[in-house]
Amino acid sequence: MTELKNDTFLRALQRQPVEYTPVWMMRQAGRYLPEYRATRAKAGDFLSLCMNPELSCEVTMQPLARYPLDAAILFSDILTIPDAMGLGLYFETGEGPRFKKTVRTQADVDALPIVDGEKHLTYVCDAVRTIRRELNGSVPLIGFSGSPWTLATYMVEGGGSKDHARSKALAFDQPDLMHGLLDKLAQSVTAYLNDQIRAGAQAVQIFDTWGGALSHNAYQEFSLRYMKQIVDGLIRENEGRRVPVILFTKNGGQWLERMAESGADALGLDWTTDIGAARQRVGDHVALQGNMDPAMLRASPARIEQEVATILASYGAGTGHVFNLGHGITPEVDPEHAAAFLNCVKELSVPYHRN
Repeated sequence: MTELKNDTFLRALQRQPVEYTPVWMMRQAGRYLPEYRATRAKAGDFLSLCMNPELSCEVTMQPLARYPLDAAILFSDILTIPDAMGLGLYFETGEGPRFKKTVRTQADVDALPIVDGEKHLTYVCDAVRTIRRELNGSVPLIGFSGSPWTLATYMVEGGGSKDHARSKALAFDQPDLMHGLLDKLAQSVTAYLNDQIRAGAQAVQIFDTWGGALSHNAYQEFSLRYMKQIVDGLIRENEGRRVPVILFTKNGGQWLERMAESGADALGLDWTTDIGAARQRVGDHVALQGNMDPAMLRASPARIEQEVATILASYGAGTGHVFNLGHGITPEVDPEHAAAFLNCVKELSVPYHRN
């Protein structure tokens, strides 16, 4: 086992003392980087890039060569599980992800297998192993999956949706059918994340991109319930270390107290929730990750520095904060602005961790 040279990210997730606030960015390996665009062109298309462990490793490492990041995140896609279930994932130019098959009947749900990561998504587990070797203990590696509700929306709609009308109608009108789908997805996500952990992921994040589209009661019933089921089934220690779990529900700030009871180590925040208020609400139960608006990276470096300072001051002194964006970095961002952001976090956060 390679010794981890920088474990600041893992310590902060466990609310242990750190010297500065660790930072990484959702979608830190992506289209805003020219080197990523070159590798994607070499792969031919996005799915081919995801399914090639060596190229997945290459793009995972690219931002680490540029920036003082405290974690790497596996380069993959949240829709690998529905694809492995046989729905036929493809990407339509200008329309995003689509599926050749949809899930809308009991027969459709019955036909879905429970996904085994090593068997059905071998390329992902191979990518994790390849990335861990390449990292050589420099920083921890984050594995991830979409949440059951988020995956279900794509499977029912047949792709992305603005209002999730079919998914909500199915949940409200045929809840038993939707629960059957969500349970299969929860079992699959649990197995998939555990396989990532066995392959070398040192923390995992569950992306609940569309949980915030639900009403208060529906969120508890159709989203949080199944994320808690996953957390309960995850491997929590590997290679002699705790494996922290992060839950991120976009637009989920109203449910932080409930999410903090899930058993996760940390909650991701989008930019609509004040991080200081969130800290007061959850207390010492969980760490917090976030939460600068990704659009702020389009502003001047001076304005970015001001926003970083504001968020750090809002959280206040002490550990338990992993700085991140409130959602993924967007393709039009100047890489130099990302550098300014990351350097500001490192420089400005030190005083908040002095005893």
